[in-house]
Amino acid sequence: MALRIDAHQHFWIFDPVRDSWIDESMKKIQRDFLPKDLKPVLVENGLDGCVVVQSDQSEVENLFQLANAIQNNFVKGVVGWVDLQAKNIEDKLAHYCYYKKLKGFRHVLQGEKDRALMLKKRFMNGISLLHKYDYTYDILIFPDQLKYARKLAAAFPDQRFVIDHIAKPYVKAGTVDGWQQDIQAVAELPNVYCKISGMVTEADWTRWKPQDFTPYLDTVVEAFGAKRIMYGSDWPVCLVAGSYKKMKGIVDAYFASFTESEKAAFYGGNATKFYNL
Repeated sequence: MALRIDAHQHFWIFDPVRDSWIDESMKKIQRDFLPKDLKPVLVENGLDGCVVVQSDQSEVENLFQLANAIQNNFVKGVVGWVDLQAKNIEDKLAHYCYYKKLKGFRHVLQGEKDRALMLKKRFMNGISLLHKYDYTYDILIFPDQLKYARKLAAAFPDQRFVIDHIAKPYVKAGTVDGWQQDIQAVAELPNVYCKISGMVTEADWTRWKPQDFTPYLDTVVEAFGAKRIMYGSDWPVCLVAGSYKKMKGIVDAYFASFTESEKAAFYGGNATKFYNL
């Protein structure tokens, strides 16, 4: 039986300077979140394990998350950070092979002034080396960057990519324009997966209704199919817009009519395959 996996969550020891993105509007999550906090939540929601994703762009972060993973068996994999533009990038990637739970890397592309940074020669050089070491790559972007993500993924057909948070569409505004066409174009590439995660933080935090997400879920599921989508909570960030259970209820209701094998794939099978858990 496939493991049931939350394919996207975070741990941190809160630092107001480093974690300045967690502003006053997110006061609820201005504190530490560690494996001991997540484990009972996963158990309560019928999940066997998780993949922890970087939230700080430093190699110190990798060691912190790897320690969490090594000390807690339910943490099945780590998506870390590395400077893909570094001259010694291959040495860094080879070094991390020692850590079996380090599955891949991510860069906060959504926050870059250069919206097409991922297409820069040095960045692409770093991406070109990931497959050699069997690393995945999480693409964290806003909708305006989807067209660049398609070019990046098309350039490396053997590299496994996953779009985080369905590329953060404009749920609060209730629009799919632009995002829909661009996510469908990315989904044409068989090496790209999509995390159905982080949706509630793009909605109205206090007034969202489950049906607000249906147009986005319809688009992603139709575009990627049942074998290239994965469940992620974005815990603890999701807590700004409600409880874990309430957030998971959106996808539970949406996927209720799917076959058992499709649900098994979405809730863990696809993440297990993608990240080699």
